[in-house]
Formats: sequence, C-alpha cells, structure tokens
Amino acid sequence: MSRRALLVLNPNSRNGAEADLDSGLARLEAAGIAVKTLCSQGSQETEAAIRQQHKSLDLVIVGGGDGTVSSTARALIESQLPLAVLPLGTANDLARSLGIVDLGQAFDVIIDNHRQAIDLGVVNGHYFFNVANMGLGVKVTEAQDSDIKKRWGVFSYLRAFFIALGRAQKFRVDLTLDDKRYRMGSIQLAVGNGRYYGGGNLVAEEARINDAKLDLYCLRPRGLMELLGMALLVRNGKHHLAKRIFSASAERIEIETKPGLEIHADGEPVTETPATFKVIPAALQILVPRNSDELLSDREKDNDTDSH
Repeated sequence: MSRRALLVLNPNSRNGAEADLDSGLARLEAAGIAVKTLCSQGSQETEAAIRQQHKSLDLVIVGGGDGTVSSTARALIESQLPLAVLPLGTANDLARSLGIVDLGQAFDVIIDNHRQAIDLGVVNGHYFFNVANMGLGVKVTEAQDSDIKKRWGVFSYLRAFFIALGRAQKFRVDLTLDDKRYRMGSIQLAVGNGRYYGGGNLVAEEARINDAKLDLYCLRPRGLMELLGMALLVRNGKHHLAKRIFSASAERIEIETKPGLEIHADGEPVTETPATFKVIPAALQILVPRNSDELLSDREKDNDTDSH
C-alpha cells in the first residue's frame, strides 16, 4: 500500500547542505512512498504546511536538528500524524534516543514503518522532545556559533561548555516535584523528557523517551576544578554519584528561580521562570528501528505497532 509523506527540511542544518538525499528519496519512491518536500524557513511555515496538508498525508518526515524536529510537535499532536526523523543537525539527540545513527539507517526505518509511541514534555505550554535547560545550559547554547557548529560538529558543544563556565551565574531555585518541595542553590538545572541532550549527554542514566516521567537534575554551585571533575558523571547521566548534584523524577515539576531565568528547550529559547513542566505519555507515534527496544522503556515493548 502506498504512503504519502511531507518532508520538512531545514536548509540551515549542519548536514543539510552537503547531505545527499537523492538516493534515499529514490529508495522511498521505489518503496511506494510519495514525498512532497518543504524547505522550511521556520516553525510557523512548518506548522502551517502540516495543518493544511494533514488530510492528504500518512507521515511527516523531518530533516534537520532537534530544534527543527521540535518545531513540528504542536501540529503533529493536532493532526495525529506519525513522525520520522532524518538526522541532519549537529547534535541529533532525538535520533540518538531512538537508536538512529545515520541517514542511511533513517531511510531504512521509514521504509520498514515500525512505530513506537513516545512521550512529549511541556513547559509553560511549549512542547519539547529532549531536554529543557536553565542556567549553565542556556549559556552553552548562547556560546554556540553556527559556523563553528558546522566545522566542529558535536565538539562545538565542548568548546561552548568551557566558554559558558566563565559566564555561569548562581541562582536560587524552589522545586515542587509532584507533591514534594525542595529549595537549593544552583548554576544549572535541566528537565528531560528524552534520553540525550547537548550532543550525547545523558539527562539521567535510566531515562527513556517513553517512560511517562520527567527526569531532573540540579547542579549546585561549585568551583571550576570540581565542575571539571564531575564532567564525566554529568556526561553519562550518573548524577546520583555526585554529592553536589540533586536528581529526581516526576510527572509534574514546578520551578521558581531568583532571579528569573530564560528557559531553552531542544536548544531553542521558549519561555522563562516561573515554569510548570508536565509529561504527556504516548503523545506521538514515531518511526524507530526494530532493535530500538533497548533504548525505550519496557512499557512499549508489548505495544509497538507496524503499519504497512
């Protein structure tokens, strides 16, 4: 049975200009998938296209980075169309959470049409797939340079991290995690729906993108050398092993900070504190490799679907 897909491409993504999509698109056509292509200049254009065409579509394919994918979330929820990802960005953390490692495999996944339900995070009404940051993580994003991202790829995050350390500021945070309240000092706070962020960092060691919960960690103020000493623990999501890192999981998280802070989600500025975070379990159907069960929670292993 033939399928109809809208391919949304970000022309400014790191690999978008040089990636050869022609052979992959030819494979989709040979498999009976008719593809319309939109080179989108922003989220408004993307959302409008999905809303206008959703009745004539079976699938939305997004080629770009995590911010490009995140921009489709609202329209996908409204239309209830399944999503496929072509990893053409710098970090590609959503693709990594799904077990998709390269462009060739991504086309294999689209042809195979094996689906899983994944959760979405929401902060102050804004949807996100991976992680929302405030504090140091926002400074890392602000220290990114588009030209350096294209040249350095994932290593540009490491460069930005060292720049951001010199700009990090302390803040006070009041947390409500479901029905539990906490107060502490911090320089970095992250709330994750997915498993990866920032080019392969783990938001929590056991985090999954379909486990129906949000994972939070709060990095308390420390000296530069101590922060560098914890870098590997943070990278691998082993926050529980560091005494100066607070970590927890919840379905609803309320955050107040002094001073108020900007919040970035999936690498894009979306809102500011105070903020309320929620998780929407099984919000979207997404195409994944058949061996991706090891990256997804047990909740979905008995509920995956095939639609041929």
